[in-house]
Amino acid sequence: YLIFNEGYSATAGEEWMRTDLSAEALRLGRILAGLAPGEPEVHGLVALMEIQASRFPARIGPDGAPVLLLEQDRSLWDRLLIRRGLERLELARGLDGKGPYVLQASIAACHARAATPGETNWEEIVALYDELATIRDSPVAELNRAVAISMAGDPAAALEAIDRLVDDRRMAGYHLLPSARGDALERLGRHEEAAAEFERASTLTANLQEKRVLDERAANSRKSSA
Repeated sequence: YLIFNEGYSATAGEEWMRTDLSAEALRLGRILAGLAPGEPEVHGLVALMEIQASRFPARIGPDGAPVLLLEQDRSLWDRLLIRRGLERLELARGLDGKGPYVLQASIAACHARAATPGETNWEEIVALYDELATIRDSPVAELNRAVAISMAGDPAAALEAIDRLVDDRRMAGYHLLPSARGDALERLGRHEEAAAEFERASTLTANLQEKRVLDERAANSRKSSA
């Protein structure tokens, strides 16, 4: 999954994605699922990768710039990959799968089933992250949970959750922490503070395309504060 993630969002360089890496990770995952057909977590992992990979056609705009999830043209999502991912997720659940990969695939499925961003069941996503927290101590998962709380309509509670992660040494230098904090501040109307967080996030990423998006978000926040 580390290989898949590097392809999904490259940590450095000029390219937003390395689809060749993700395709190889998915190929290896399918082979592993064939070798271990009774392991729900293996099927959960493959389901997660299939659902995430379905978004690839919509994650880059005509100019090569990244397109964030809520702004993507969902008609471009690969419906075959989504169907395969959802079917494999059901297979994992049928094997009584309740591990971290099955839960993460369930979260991805919430997005895949939503025809529009407004139809996303953020409350279910928060509940799935709560369940994930009982079996895995992951500050990144906690950050993602906070984002879901914000999207569910409570950016103030999200900001409190994010601030509890600020002193976690495991999050040192992680650019998505200030990015998520900026988003919560933006939703609270604290545009100047949001701009500063997006600018900080921009300094922490080595991916030039991601830096471009964060710089644009900072500029837009400053315009809103004027």
